Amino acid sequence: MKFRKKTIRDIDVVGKNVLVRVDYNVPMKDGEVVEDMRISASLPTLNYLLAQGCRKLILISHLGRPKGGVVNEYSLAPVAQRLAKLLANKDVRFCSETTGEVVREAVADTPNGGVLMLENLRFSPEEEANSEQYADEIIAATGAEVFVQDGFAVIHRAHASTDAIARKLPAVAGFLVEDEVSKLEEATNDPEHPVLVMIGGAKVEDKQPLIEKFLPIADMIAVGGKIAADGYANENPKVYVAEDFSLDENGTKLDIGPRSIARMDDMIRKAKTIIWNGVMGLVEDSRFAYGSQMVATAMGHSTGLTIVGGGDTAGFVEGLLRDPNHSSLKFSLVSTGGGASLELLCGKKLPGLEVLLDA
Repeated sequence: MKFRKKTIRDIDVVGKNVLVRVDYNVPMKDGEVVEDMRISASLPTLNYLLAQGCRKLILISHLGRPKGGVVNEYSLAPVAQRLAKLLANKDVRFCSETTGEVVREAVADTPNGGVLMLENLRFSPEEEANSEQYADEIIAATGAEVFVQDGFAVIHRAHASTDAIARKLPAVAGFLVEDEVSKLEEATNDPEHPVLVMIGGAKVEDKQPLIEKFLPIADMIAVGGKIAADGYANENPKVYVAEDFSLDENGTKLDIGPRSIARMDDMIRKAKTIIWNGVMGLVEDSRFAYGSQMVATAMGHSTGLTIVGGGDTAGFVEGLLRDPNHSSLKFSLVSTGGGASLELLCGKKLPGLEVLLDA
């Protein structure tokens, strides 16, 4: 299936300042990056742009929820340091502002072929307000001539860095956005059957639209997590709801049980397209992570299209893959965007995607 938007392969960046919206909203502790998967996921795009001869790369992102004010613990300075380690032999610099003369000077001081990361966009309330003026100020300060959207996790938001800027510059997708959207749309629009959708998590109101979207498409739908534990009911014969659970000392259902795990394992083995959104238990407690671990292990050995979506689910799988005992597991896509992947799978239009140039 051809990607429906233009990408960095379709645009001339030679000698140009390129503004890239990345998603570096990474876990932090005591001023240090705890997990850098999202940073690493951006490297193919950044390396490609540098190899194509762009003049300077200027990166913009948010971190956390500072609510429109400066919060030191949400500074992107430590993230820039981690990026510098990952982008070996590249000059990576950091600027403590997103607009104005300080940014102009930082851009001027960045050598050709270098990378400059600006401070947290959400330190300004104008970012989430999708301010046209803020977009203009970022463009003016950076001298950007091309905009690349590679922050998949934020493209379901209409913010200044996902919408307003993209309407003012030639705007294309980076490799991360292309890969995530292509695989999610393949699973939705042209999947290989049998199709299995596995739903977990806690909030039925978040997942019901996904169940309804896939009822006409999927061959099997399996429901676990707190949704099932709370008594989710669906009479459609395609829908299997977990039937047994692991309990804590108070009798609370906190993970799917062995019969449910066996049933889901059988479904995974039969499926050619598998979408998993929502963990199967209280994975923060290792006693109740077994169901999710078994689902992930079965998926990781599947030869079909395997998509892991949702922030908690992706985070769980990423943690599993860092364990040497599970490093051999393979997935077609472990999505960097929880809300974005869910909305795309549900058939919603994503503002930060729709605004990009059509292919």
